[in-house]
Amino acid sequence: MYNFSPKDEYKKGRDMNEFSFKAGFSQVKRKDAKEVRERIMQALGLTTRASWYARLNGGVEPKVSEARAIEEVFGEFGITNVWGA
Repeated sequence: MYNFSPKDEYKKGRDMNEFSFKAGFSQVKRKDAKEVRERIMQALGLTTRASWYARLNGGVEPKVSEARAIEEVFGEFGITNVWGA
């Protein structure tokens, strides 16, 4: 009866920390932040900052292959605790 978009779920208060990789990104050195963001965006095929923030904040559940790609990028910078806020 009702059609809900993923954006509506984002607003409903779903526990987005489950899919957020803010914990990993907060450990990135400031000098490396731009490179990490660009590499994750490239790995996920993201083209806009809005899509980056939706992923960073856990608004979009990553596929297994995407989660592995995110972990791989962080791993290259010595970061192993990736998921959560």
